[in-house]
Amino acid sequence: MKYVVGFLRSFAAVTQFSAAALWKGMLALCLSLCTVGLSLAANAHEPTFTTFDLPGSTGTAPQSINAAGAITGSYTDASFVQQHGFLRARDGTLTSFDPPGATTTFPKSINPAGEVTGYYADASFVIHGFLRARDGTFTTFNPPGATTTVPQSINPAGAITGTDAIFHGFLRARDGTFTTFDPPGSTGTAPQSINAAGAITGTYTDASFVQHGFLRARDGTLTSFDAPSAIFITAPSCINPAGAITGTYADANFVNHGFLRARDGTFTTFDPPGSFFTAPISINSAGAITGSYFDGSGQHGFLRSP
Repeated sequence: MKYVVGFLRSFAAVTQFSAAALWKGMLALCLSLCTVGLSLAANAHEPTFTTFDLPGSTGTAPQSINAAGAITGSYTDASFVQQHGFLRARDGTLTSFDPPGATTTFPKSINPAGEVTGYYADASFVIHGFLRARDGTFTTFNPPGATTTVPQSINPAGAITGTDAIFHGFLRARDGTFTTFDPPGSTGTAPQSINAAGAITGTYTDASFVQHGFLRARDGTLTSFDAPSAIFITAPSCINPAGAITGTYADANFVNHGFLRARDGTFTTFDPPGSFFTAPISINSAGAITGSYFDGSGQHGFLRSP
């Protein structure tokens, strides 16, 4: 089983297609801050931390938090091999879960309704997508012909986006119908985020192995983009309800910077002071961005106000 888990971890890393997204599993909760009013007022409360682990866990890896404060992710059990999914309710109640027939489970995203999507491996090492309803019932799925399915994001309407076995992007509607897509010239498409309007962003690789960002509108229109000064990599990680996109890009010196792409296509690039590697992960409805960066003393989180 340790080989299965290793394969899944490697596959998940490959589907990110970028240095920034390689940090995603380690760095980030895909934070849904849509109901939080960001304030820099002098009387703001100091942040507090709550740590948690599932009973018997030897490693806990949250992946996503919704507006109600429910968190999903995976944890490793006492065997140091088996990965299970978990849901942490706002009151701190922890629930472990696995889709039927799963030998290892990787939740990726939770929407405001408490629906969770992710992927799991069965006993034959086939990787399937899953949707876990708020009541705990499961729907498993694969796009037609796909033997590997890696969902990444679910929106409030229950639409899911992700990558299939041969690196096509897919959109699964709430009724279970699939649409696959690739930007023109793509040799591999890795959707990362879908917003409430059904717009999708992510990364695709061209024939020269250069990675570009894309935006897929609800009507299917695909727009390719690159951050200013990007040479090798433009890697979007999240799109907010207004259509603003954040992510990372690499310049000619292989230095990674953050970017914000506004709905009109204009860019703002940024780095926390002292950063030599900036990896934005999520943007909320107010335009606040969170992620991670590295400086000479190590890895840190950041919050960029609008």
